[in-house]
Amino acid sequence: MKNFPFKKALVTGGAGFVGSHLVEELVKMGVYTISVDNYFAGKHENLEHLKDYDNFQEENCDILDYDRLDELYQGVEVVFHQAASKKTICMNNPRLDLDINAKGAFNLLELAMKHGVKKYVHASTGSVYGEAQYFPQDEKHPLVPTSYYGISKLAGEKYAKVFNHLYGLDTTVLRYFHVYGARQESSDVGGVVSIFTRNLFKKQPMTIHGDGTQQRSFTYVKDVVKANILSAMTPEATGEAFNCASGIKVTIQELAEKCAQAFGVEKPEILYDEWTPGDIKVFDIDNSKIKKILGLDFLTDFDKGLKETIDWGKAYFSKMQ
Repeated sequence: MKNFPFKKALVTGGAGFVGSHLVEELVKMGVYTISVDNYFAGKHENLEHLKDYDNFQEENCDILDYDRLDELYQGVEVVFHQAASKKTICMNNPRLDLDINAKGAFNLLELAMKHGVKKYVHASTGSVYGEAQYFPQDEKHPLVPTSYYGISKLAGEKYAKVFNHLYGLDTTVLRYFHVYGARQESSDVGGVVSIFTRNLFKKQPMTIHGDGTQQRSFTYVKDVVKANILSAMTPEATGEAFNCASGIKVTIQELAEKCAQAFGVEKPEILYDEWTPGDIKVFDIDNSKIKKILGLDFLTDFDKGLKETIDWGKAYFSKMQ
């Protein structure tokens, strides 16, 4: 990380979960970092601890606001696009989902060309694959998304690929899988680990959509941050897409039980609801490409990462009381 080649970065979704961790790391590396967020999901408190850094700039800006973004791009050398319309809300407003995930990405890419940005790292999702046709899923797997979210995120990926192919813009796509860690949104549109932590802290039942057998590949947020930074530093990452996944395989039922154990609850109350439309049942991810090309080592001790996440959640919810 000491050899990071860029002096000025722009991070969209910078006040969000992954974005705030990325902004924090860049600022502490000495990179002048602009956080762009419209605060629909992001939180000022996620960046509060950075306000006294001279190389940190926080901006309230929507990625659909082209003219305002144009102003913020001045002197930017690297863009990390983390802003997104989340899967949990795309069913309620698929048109907005399309605008944010596709048009928003196009805005950022077009401005990257206009301002001579040297590197563009695009956060995507494993949802672009759809239901698995074989295991483990590698980057050559067919892209057949089964949700509005997967489709709109795939459109953003394709735009990044086209800008690389047609104009030589240095782009890299990272496909995230079930990221967890401190600062994750704990409302009903948040991540399952943080939601379960909130439920247990408030002594409420945990709700599982489906029967709990659905399998996920939980990936620690600090590893996702490293993947973004290494993508920007590695010439071999140009034009590539990577599975950014730990390879850990945990069912939602197992997750609920592990979270309960962390709270000392032997027999947790679990409610089983209907399956979420478009939900993928099994994720079994091949991460060999990102490990080989970026040299990324993932945290594979899920219990350790989960404990750190839950400890943070306990402290956060205690403070909110």
